[in-house]
Amino acid sequence: MELTVAYAADSPPLSVIAAARIVGVALSTDPSLSSGSEPILRLASGEIMQGTNTLLRYIGRIAALPNFYGQDALETEQIVKWLEFSSIFVSGSEFENACLHVDRHLTFCTLLVGYNLSIADIAIWSALAGTGQRWESLRKSRKYQNLVRWFNSILTEHEDVLNEVTATYVGKRGLGKVPAASTKGTVACGNSKGSNVGVLPKENAAGFELDLPGAKVGEVCLRFAPEPSGYLHIGHSKAALLNKYFAERYQGKLLIRFDDTNPSKESSEFVDNLLKDIETLGIKYEKVTYTSDYFDDLMKMAEKLIMEGKAYVDDTPREQMQKERMDGIESRCRNNTVDENLALWKEMIAGSERGLQCCVRGKLDMQDPNKSLRDPVYYRCNLDAHHRIGAKYKVYPTYDFACPFVDSIEGITHALRASEYHDRNAQYHRIIQDMGLRNVQLYEFSRLNMVYTLLSKRKLLWFVQNGKVDGWDDPRFPTVQGIVRRGLRVEALIQFILQQGASKNLNLMEWDKLWTINKKIIDPICPRHTAVLEEKRVILILENGPDKPFVRIIPRHKKYEPAGQKATTYTKRIWLDYEDASSITEGEEVTLMDWGNAIVKEIKKEDGNITHLVGVLHPEGSVKTTKLKLTWLPEIDELVHLTLVEFDYLIKKKKLEEGEDFLENLNPCTRRETLALGDPNMRNLKRGEILQLERKGYYRCDVPFLRSLKPIVLFAIPDGRQQTTSN
Repeated sequence: MELTVAYAADSPPLSVIAAARIVGVALSTDPSLSSGSEPILRLASGEIMQGTNTLLRYIGRIAALPNFYGQDALETEQIVKWLEFSSIFVSGSEFENACLHVDRHLTFCTLLVGYNLSIADIAIWSALAGTGQRWESLRKSRKYQNLVRWFNSILTEHEDVLNEVTATYVGKRGLGKVPAASTKGTVACGNSKGSNVGVLPKENAAGFELDLPGAKVGEVCLRFAPEPSGYLHIGHSKAALLNKYFAERYQGKLLIRFDDTNPSKESSEFVDNLLKDIETLGIKYEKVTYTSDYFDDLMKMAEKLIMEGKAYVDDTPREQMQKERMDGIESRCRNNTVDENLALWKEMIAGSERGLQCCVRGKLDMQDPNKSLRDPVYYRCNLDAHHRIGAKYKVYPTYDFACPFVDSIEGITHALRASEYHDRNAQYHRIIQDMGLRNVQLYEFSRLNMVYTLLSKRKLLWFVQNGKVDGWDDPRFPTVQGIVRRGLRVEALIQFILQQGASKNLNLMEWDKLWTINKKIIDPICPRHTAVLEEKRVILILENGPDKPFVRIIPRHKKYEPAGQKATTYTKRIWLDYEDASSITEGEEVTLMDWGNAIVKEIKKEDGNITHLVGVLHPEGSVKTTKLKLTWLPEIDELVHLTLVEFDYLIKKKKLEEGEDFLENLNPCTRRETLALGDPNMRNLKRGEILQLERKGYYRCDVPFLRSLKPIVLFAIPDGRQQTTSN
């Protein structure tokens, strides 16, 4: 289906033409409109659309390119705002302010909205390109580094199309060439197919303190290597997202590798859920590999090192071995002959009683001040079946032995590691050297620690196994599935982590910072509903209220139309929260939200408790004059039952010190349920939907409406204000 866009010759719709060319929409042009006219799109059916942004949105909807108009309502709304913003660039006095605004937004983002090219990017890109020399001058300067980086990345990805469009509609000079990456210029981000190769300048690091040392665009290969012994948690997310960021920034590859060397702790359940969590984080990867893919090669390497005298088999009891390493005392087995070592190695491979007493150790340096170099363990026996391979092997490599081997074999150029491994970096390089393999560049970042939070998978497993939580996706858990189930948007998590960058400083972060970011994302779009607590709720009788209930259709969110509508019933008798009723004085005028003002004439009590209120509607009253703005529900049978659930931290101490027992610091009360009634529209809530209960807070629907006697379960979402413990 070919479309035709008509426009004034002096103002071609650059963004519309560029978007159509990029996504392959056939578009013919007709520059016949009079000067000042808005562009018009003529469809094959004869229908006409008018206005640049309207045309862009239409192309966004029909494009085959994924998420070109957003993947959900939130992204679509953000895209619409960027389309509106793009017009500012044609205002001469506001041009640089507009550049600064976009530059700041791109500090932590590869693209304007989400993780895919969208019509928002095309609109802003075209607005800049359309200014011709003015933008070209700024582009060559160092003033707006993030904006230039983003602009060049889009040009690199779609160079032929964009140069053709700009040469035709902006000027014969076009946009020139993308600055070479080996100069002081910038390079593309994202999964661009551009061929520029070079080192990125430090000033384009988008908030990161350092670049990847020695990294070259198009040659970087990274890996995210979780152990499948638990679900992905917020600490792992930092490593995963940093790998993603650098892979995109250097147009490199990212591998997902499961470090599955301990069959006693690992399972296919954890593999499946880690992949699910990686997808949730929006991480695109080249392929999935497993350390277990290399078990035969690792065993051959261990045997090679034994034969070369670079490793030996030791049957020293574990506790004695640990003490000897601390004291720098050589094992009595260190000088065994190669034949003696190979004989014991065969016993280990067989999993015999003798073999179970042994381990393979590297022969490094028992006197080195760095204790990680004091003959570390390379292999141990383990008779447990492996979740992928079964009982084929009786010996398994340690992480310290397997990791450098597989990194080198898989072509990893930069291995990102938490700074807690710093003392083992020398060991990593020494092992690769002894193996005779290609070296790998290590790059450190600080581990992310959260207050009142356990990130040890061993400790989290204790809560699961002892029934203290519902599972690994429990909302009290710091797992990705847990915090998402509690109501965190993934966008907030990504923004929170990237704000910290690749800093090597130790971070003990407050959860309220993360939830504050989350609130800014959900508040503009989540629908509003009403609830009244069941306990001690109070009836307000409106003497001049409607004798017959009536219904009005009102927005679920007054400022966000895509949230839809809801039906609100108005009756003579309405429910109020007891706390609200007790704050009213006789004769006071109050505002009933979504209705109008009312005057409370009488407050009826028994034994000091309010039983009901009597009042009259006062429609001519002003909302501005009332102190109390009250939520309410009609007294009707259609109200739904709710269970409102609030969560607290699993431990009651902000930070556990080294060696401190977490079992002695358990929070005795971490879940509190409150029964409530909700408006009938909540019957349509879907699991996972986020909403705001007016004047009560934000919630995520965990169990939707099933039947009248079974309550809807809503999980309270923290809003960033400091949480108090519930014990």
